[in-house]
Amino acid sequence: MKLKFLLCLILLGSISLQAQEYFPKNDGVKSRNTNYTVFKNAKIHVDPSTVIDKGMFAVREGKITAVGKNIEIPANSVVVDLKGKEVYPSFIDLFSDFGIEKPKKAERGNGQPQYDASREGYYWNDHIRPDTDAVSKFSYDSEKATKLHKAGFGVVNTHVPDGIIRGTGMLVALNPEGTKGDRILKDRSAQYLSFDKSVQSNQAYPTSIMGVTALLRQTYLDADWYAKGNSENKDLALQALNNNKNLVQIFATDNLLNEFRADKVGDEFGIQYVILGSGNEFERLKEIKETGATYIVPLNFPDAYDVEDPYFSEYVSLEEMKRWNQAPANLKMLAEKEVPFTLTTHELDAEKDFKTNLLKAIEYGLNKEDALAALTTTPAKVIGQEGQLGVIKEGAWANFIITSGDFFDKETTLYENWVQGKRAILESMNTTDITGKYELTLNEKTYDLKITGEPSKPKAEVTMNDTKIGSKLSFEDNWVNLLLSSPDTTKTEFIRLTAKVPSASEEFSGKAILPNGKRVNFTASKKDSEIASENDKEKKNKTHEVAPVSFPNKAYGFSEMPEEQNILFRNATVWTNEDAGILENTDVLVKNGLIAKVGKDLNAGNAKVIDATGKHLTSGIIDEHSHIAASSINEAGHNSSAEVTMEDVIDPTDINIYRNLAGGVTTIQLLHGSANPIGGRSAIMKLKWGEDAEDMIFEEAPKFIKFALGENVKQSNWGSESRFPQTRMGVEQVFTDYFSRAKAYEQKKKNKEDYRKDIELETLVEIMNGERFVTSHSYIQSEINMLMKVAESFGFNINTFTHILEGYKVADKMKEHGVGASTFSDWWAYKYEVNDAIPYNAAIMHSQGITTAINSDDPEMSRRLNQEAAKSVKYGGVSEEEAWKFVTLNPAKLLHIDDKVGSVKEGKQADLVLWNEHPLSIYAKPLKTMVEGVVYFDLEKDKAMREEIKEQRSELITQMLKAKNEGVKTQPVTKKEETHIHCNTMHEIH
Repeated sequence: MKLKFLLCLILLGSISLQAQEYFPKNDGVKSRNTNYTVFKNAKIHVDPSTVIDKGMFAVREGKITAVGKNIEIPANSVVVDLKGKEVYPSFIDLFSDFGIEKPKKAERGNGQPQYDASREGYYWNDHIRPDTDAVSKFSYDSEKATKLHKAGFGVVNTHVPDGIIRGTGMLVALNPEGTKGDRILKDRSAQYLSFDKSVQSNQAYPTSIMGVTALLRQTYLDADWYAKGNSENKDLALQALNNNKNLVQIFATDNLLNEFRADKVGDEFGIQYVILGSGNEFERLKEIKETGATYIVPLNFPDAYDVEDPYFSEYVSLEEMKRWNQAPANLKMLAEKEVPFTLTTHELDAEKDFKTNLLKAIEYGLNKEDALAALTTTPAKVIGQEGQLGVIKEGAWANFIITSGDFFDKETTLYENWVQGKRAILESMNTTDITGKYELTLNEKTYDLKITGEPSKPKAEVTMNDTKIGSKLSFEDNWVNLLLSSPDTTKTEFIRLTAKVPSASEEFSGKAILPNGKRVNFTASKKDSEIASENDKEKKNKTHEVAPVSFPNKAYGFSEMPEEQNILFRNATVWTNEDAGILENTDVLVKNGLIAKVGKDLNAGNAKVIDATGKHLTSGIIDEHSHIAASSINEAGHNSSAEVTMEDVIDPTDINIYRNLAGGVTTIQLLHGSANPIGGRSAIMKLKWGEDAEDMIFEEAPKFIKFALGENVKQSNWGSESRFPQTRMGVEQVFTDYFSRAKAYEQKKKNKEDYRKDIELETLVEIMNGERFVTSHSYIQSEINMLMKVAESFGFNINTFTHILEGYKVADKMKEHGVGASTFSDWWAYKYEVNDAIPYNAAIMHSQGITTAINSDDPEMSRRLNQEAAKSVKYGGVSEEEAWKFVTLNPAKLLHIDDKVGSVKEGKQADLVLWNEHPLSIYAKPLKTMVEGVVYFDLEKDKAMREEIKEQRSELITQMLKAKNEGVKTQPVTKKEETHIHCNTMHEIH
């Protein structure tokens, strides 16, 4: 080691001789300080898994030159004795806006939406800003740097937090004395992205998460097209994006679903994002692991709720309670799953909250070694600085902290934070630590003295025979002054004690002045070396009761996911929806997720037998028009949003999935809203409660898209005057214009010309080629006629008119066109264009040979679709069997999945519902709802779950009450109204 160190000295000396400075010296004679600082007798945490007891290391010109048990001390060295102290690498924060001025919000102008970009020479969308660079916006913030120093940080990766693609960040050393040139370790360290729009622009598009996702896809496609030299115009944004593609890509998200959405986009384009997480990764650990991403995890745990008021406590959901209870264990679970993660001060006061929450995570089981790795070596690896940052090794930057002991102990003091060999003094290392328990002898009396707190700001608690004595302690320059209330008098009198505390002593003594002025001696002798109070001991030994994670992690979630079963339903009344009709006393065998046999006296084999005597077995209900299970419904930024897909915004945790299963619904078409004439692509979903979004997609289903007509698309009720169209004539022109463009686009593709791949036009080409089907929101007969004619002029048919409340007026023309209908049973007069609706609409269209379905468009109605179907028996005399097909086989036909679902037939998927009685009855309840042979709803289990939910709520409320009683910060309970999503619901993103 000594020989190695001497060789290092020779090498450094030769480098110093060869290096030449090129700045003139105009303010006096200056010379570089090439002395060494050698630290000895320290417990050195070289890296998370390597510790040197009573070790040494040397620092010169900002770098560590040697580390070891014993190293050669050069002649020109300043030696610092760190006996009893510990040294750690300074921490690294990969997600910061340190030194960046908050972007200024654009003025709203005339209040109307902005549809075009405002940045000439850049990308068509203002929210794509890869040309932004943090270096040009950076100014060192000494005050914030001090806060970060106190939390242990020496390096931050900072960026401009604005926009969807935000541009490049920079790696900054928090050197307290350096220049900008010294501090910038990398001026282009990473590219940052998010799901948030730029505040510097009012450009309307995108208005939704699905719009952001589509915009990201199109931007990546355009960047590739641009890189191949296809553009006639210079685009500085795309040019910058291509220049940034080899950088680390950091994607900011704020919830678990968005974490998966970001990873999905990355996978599509071969990009592995580093993801700023939500802290709720524990809810989907398996899927988190499968992303292959490194996560930057904030330590902003939710506060407990103030649940003292029993009525207000009912407004706190079980999901919110569980997250409060479980979030501190998130890091432990990630580490156990071997998911790489780093930690960030994002959204925290670094000085006050970071260490507190970090210690809480350790209380909940996070290993200290894993915690240190998340703060040092892991972020260094992510940012390409292995061996340079996050370690105390030869050649690394001299970035380290000096502490009084184990950093991860509450009472440990952080004395100094060195960055690039420059010292930030946070607490004096010369201050003697006097915390502990003492026996105080004074004037022939004995007191118990307990000193806690930080060494520079200790606090005293004095008792005599378990009676608390008033006291006040001050400590400065190793002089202790203690003021005691006199125990010998009823008057307010005080005893004043003062003493000089010797370094590293187990006792101190001095003078005391009694209330009568008499001077006496006192002695304080440490009783033991245990600093922590009894309460602190209890906390250390405390095991936290962490509620088990369910799927989804809320009320009615499964503790374990249900599995596919082979089941024989014995002796049921089976509604086949086939030529056989309704079969009495019939068996249905489910095997391997399919309907294996339908008949009498079937052999069960190894299948579970369910006695269905007196009960009705049907295929699952299919809702052709639904808006449940979505994070957003409308992308309203443009008059066509064919580029967006509802598959990007599936919310598998929506309680309406479970409620729909409880109503016998097994499949839905999740439709875009009606904000624009050409809406977004659909998601056809199986309601597999507890699964993730991708597993809910009906893989065998064909592709669909939503169109819309009427008041919504021409913005009759929005008050907008700037977005085309404003009239029904304009709506027709939108369709004509976009399909004309799509035809020209397709021709260019067929001619194999160089063309810019356009997701929006690709979708419209699919429609014209019969590869994607159209469901259109509709009301007025004139518009229904118009859209059929437009479609025919471009060589395709409309597949389904949904709502279609004037369908009875044009049923003959619909039949001729070949379009189906998905309507309401008896909604009318809820807005002007519905004035002519009648409850006989479904029956009339059905009578004309149109495939007719009843849909919900409503989360409440969707779980009562069996009753909605029954209304067509009353209104129009439709037979019970045909009425039942309105919500089962007919919507399956409209969705072109009737070969898979919609009837009870051998070979079809086992999407079945067992009803307690006639399914069209208002008294009918599903006893079991099965999707592909898996029972996702069971009425008996539901009853048991309700009791479990009560018990869980009670336990968690007790925990919150106890936490408040212990002085833990709480948040008030607020009533949250459940949003019912319909066609015109908007979810504006910011």
